[in-house]
Amino acid sequence: MSPVDLKDRTRAFALAIVCLVEELPRSRTADVIGNQLLRAGTSVGANYRSACRARSRKEFVAKMGIVEEEADEALFWLDLLAARGLGNVERVSTLRDEARQLVAIVVSSIRTARRTPHSIPHSAFRIPHSIVPRSAFRVPR
Repeated sequence: MSPVDLKDRTRAFALAIVCLVEELPRSRTADVIGNQLLRAGTSVGANYRSACRARSRKEFVAKMGIVEEEADEALFWLDLLAARGLGNVERVSTLRDEARQLVAIVVSSIRTARRTPHSIPHSAFRIPHSIVPRSAFRVPR
């Protein structure tokens, strides 16, 4: 899956979470679960966007770890909604499935990022030292 596709998918997930939370009945339980779900569900997309702008592989892996945690937390709150019978049953079920898929995609991305060898920066000005003889850097007297 391309980063653009996953950005769109996490954004759509966040919007669906917002719609679900807005439709929850007004009760103490629904308000608490809804607030927690809203925070975790919208955080998935925001943190994924942040991961896409990571400056290093290590930073990318760390930020994707946050995405994984938030998606899993959203799944937890969705499971609670389902267990309590709060919200539209079909919508909650669909979002639970999407949260599971997002967790799986993110875990796979993290594993791939950890396995992939470090890439060499490609710069027009960078010339590997092994190609240029050291004598080329000496200044004549």
